[in-house]
Amino acid sequence: MNENDFGNTCADGANGLVAERFALVAGRIAEIALKPESGEQFVDYFKVTARFLVHLSEIYKKSVKGELEGRSLEECVRTDALLYADLLPEAYGRSYANPVYAVKALGGEYGQLLSLLTAHLKKKAPEAFCGEILPLTAAMELFVQIYNAFETAREDGGPQRKEIEQDIYWYFHDYSEIFCESGLRKLIDPGACFQTDIVMHADLENPAYLYRYGMPVGENERKMAAFLNELPEEEIQAMADTFTEGYRMGFAVTGKDLGKKQTVQIRYPVGFERMVRAAVRNFEKMNLKPTMAASVVSVNRQYDYDHKEDRALFLDKAYVERCLEAERTYLEAEKAMAAGLAGPAVVQVFGEEPFSPEVRAEAPRYSEKQRQICIYEMGAESRMINHYMKGDERSFTIIAYPIPAIGPQFRQIFAETVKVNTLDSAAFQRMQQRMIDVLDQADRVHITGKGGNRTDLFVKIKRPADPLRETAFENCVADVNIPVGEVFTSPVLAGTEGKLHVGRVYLNGLSFRELEMTFKDGMIVDYSCANFQTEEENRKYIRDHVLMHHDTLPMGEFAIGTNTTAYRMARDYRIADKLPILIAEKTGPHFAVGDTCYSHEEDNLSRNPDGKVLVAKENEVSALRKSDEEKAYFNCHTDITIPYDELDQITVVKEDGTGVAIIADGYFVLPGTEELNGPLLA
Repeated sequence: MNENDFGNTCADGANGLVAERFALVAGRIAEIALKPESGEQFVDYFKVTARFLVHLSEIYKKSVKGELEGRSLEECVRTDALLYADLLPEAYGRSYANPVYAVKALGGEYGQLLSLLTAHLKKKAPEAFCGEILPLTAAMELFVQIYNAFETAREDGGPQRKEIEQDIYWYFHDYSEIFCESGLRKLIDPGACFQTDIVMHADLENPAYLYRYGMPVGENERKMAAFLNELPEEEIQAMADTFTEGYRMGFAVTGKDLGKKQTVQIRYPVGFERMVRAAVRNFEKMNLKPTMAASVVSVNRQYDYDHKEDRALFLDKAYVERCLEAERTYLEAEKAMAAGLAGPAVVQVFGEEPFSPEVRAEAPRYSEKQRQICIYEMGAESRMINHYMKGDERSFTIIAYPIPAIGPQFRQIFAETVKVNTLDSAAFQRMQQRMIDVLDQADRVHITGKGGNRTDLFVKIKRPADPLRETAFENCVADVNIPVGEVFTSPVLAGTEGKLHVGRVYLNGLSFRELEMTFKDGMIVDYSCANFQTEEENRKYIRDHVLMHHDTLPMGEFAIGTNTTAYRMARDYRIADKLPILIAEKTGPHFAVGDTCYSHEEDNLSRNPDGKVLVAKENEVSALRKSDEEKAYFNCHTDITIPYDELDQITVVKEDGTGVAIIADGYFVLPGTEELNGPLLA
């Protein structure tokens, strides 16, 4: 069968014209891949990239013919290496996906652009595996278009940079409807998700199934799948039950009607299919069909960091507006299906070494104007999602497990994590209520650090007008946020001031050392860390990854974590720096910068288990939603935790100036909460 024959036979399920385009561009790329060696760097770039695309073409053909499922493990591993070996740290130094190498090899005029092209083409692999012909074809046509530009201008040393920039810009602009619609369809349409078929029907005892996603499969995925296959069915079912019951309880405790919903989005790491299969069956009993979003542990976080702002090479307001309009058009056409999404059920993993990236001048970075466009885009998308998938009707749940990368004690840590995830909620609820009874008397709360921790912070608390029926703090047990263990509130901004400091913390996938923030009237007025040599680099690092490009953020949450068992696990196994925020936030007081926990749900009635109504659900910024919604939300929420061993005291300061200690010298001292000290003292 030649390429043209294939174009005539693969139209089943795809537009015949697109199939013809695919056949033509695949044939052209095959010719480029066979070009003789010339020693010219640009020729090498296009040959290497063409060979990659030839592999994708072959994968697509096997996909539409149903041949991927029957591949041997050896073939799967070989294909995975052909697609992704150049991203591994040991090979990345000479990969065109590395913008540093690309600029060195191809020059400053073209290096960034061609490295972006390589990274974008890498993202097409999963689409080839699931048989999505149009986005694959369009990306291959972009490659040929840029190749032709270099061939035409070869004698002149190459095309004008502006020409390549325009090719890339109009590609993303013209196909924005396709990309946006595809992403939303996978979110809300259970019939559009090929990953469900893998989870529910693959032979999970044969590790070849891991390679059907088209994502790079590493040791963590292989070892995780093998480990879960060893567990008895009752343990797998218990893990799934904890996960799905937390989801159900998220609706029950907030009075939301799960019966109105038809779909749940399950986000899970590759390797967890056995647990997810049991969870899907549990969700089916709730009349929920799944959409799936699988992920893998990054093979190279520096690669991810280098390309996180690739859009800087083509982003402008017109492009964003086109994307927003495409999303709005699709959601309007499918508004009934969008409204049926109950929300995400998320399985997270932890255990990688903390990552502090190398900031590289060759990697694309947003201009200040583009950062403001990103902020606008996030706000507009958030409002759109809340219009079509109403926040007051949705819920979620998140649970986390360790991966083998955590070290030789993985099995013990996994067992301890299961224990942490299934602690007695009723006992925590009682002890946390003791705290809330005192916290509701607070005018403000004073938090200080000890040893090298320089925290000295006052958090202003909203006083309940009717203490018998109202409360400022939520009594949070194990429903949406698993594991159990915190009380939290939205602070009053005016009067919240002082310094927050933590020696080492892991935020949004990145490591921060000596992170310090200063608050005045609840807003960040200064910040610093010690990751880089210059103050400018450190401030930019925080602004990009904690402030999310905003000039300032409010303190959106103050919480006291009570899960001392999780803290003890982290201390005993020396994994505190590897815990996800989901668990870390339960191991001490934490402070979220950005939106409150009740973003877009401030006006919904919420009660604690004792029946009291939560009254501290907004602050002075989120209250602006009633007059100017764009100014009310920042569309980010980052928790910063002080571990118990860096904590001196948490003291409730009443209006008359008297104080009641909840924690002193890092231990719980409020009567009725002493049991929490057991894991700290053991």
